[in-house]
Amino acid sequence: MGGAEALGAYRALLRATRKTFAGDTLMLSESAAEIRRRFEENRGVTAEAEVKRLLDEARQASHFITHMIVQAKRSSTTGGYVVRPSKEHAGATLEIPSEEILSKST
Repeated sequence: MGGAEALGAYRALLRATRKTFAGDTLMLSESAAEIRRRFEENRGVTAEAEVKRLLDEARQASHFITHMIVQAKRSSTTGGYVVRPSKEHAGATLEIPSEEILSKST
């Protein structure tokens, strides 16, 4: 991929991960590496339809990361996990499988 539009999509994905995974060093570094890898894989794509498809996927991924992912943080007072959705998550349905809740809280 090339051009200003690809660079914009790349930066938007990095911003989305920095906001969503703030304070989680491992997720920040792993997500940045994965984003870079995917963009590098497609650097040579020149077919207009394929470039459009890849840019659409990048925009969708950025939207998904921003609006559909919420990190649970362990409470230092209760030992449980706290999820604090932000205004970006308004209207989204948050689902946590019960087996994950049980395994994390024991």
